[in-house]
Amino acid sequence: QLQASGGGWVPAGGSLRLSCLASGGTFSRYAVGWFRQAPGKGREFVAAISRFGTTYYTDSVRGRFTISRDNAKNTVYVQMNSLKPEDTAVYYCAGRSGSGYYMSAYEYVDWGQGTLVTVSS
Repeated sequence: QLQASGGGWVPAGGSLRLSCLASGGTFSRYAVGWFRQAPGKGREFVAAISRFGTTYYTDSVRGRFTISRDNAKNTVYVQMNSLKPEDTAVYYCAGRSGSGYYMSAYEYVDWGQGTLVTVSS
């Protein structure tokens, strides 16, 4: 079970850190991804981290967002800097077992509830 938190309102150029807390299972074996869904749009891949710490980002956030994990705390984070109004969305974390990182929502089994990020211009 995954629980996302950390969303909120921030002015353009600001920062937020989202957290995805996992309960149950063996978190250290989990690959985790972050996705977002803006109003009226489909769910979009944002970033992913493998069980080994390998990371991958979509082009629009690379250099601004950093995904990381703390296995001792069963938590994956995404630090979001230089936020833009177009980053406004509901952000979801998702998890699955496996050795790689995964960019398609269909590849994930477990999903947390969303957390809303609003970036004002």
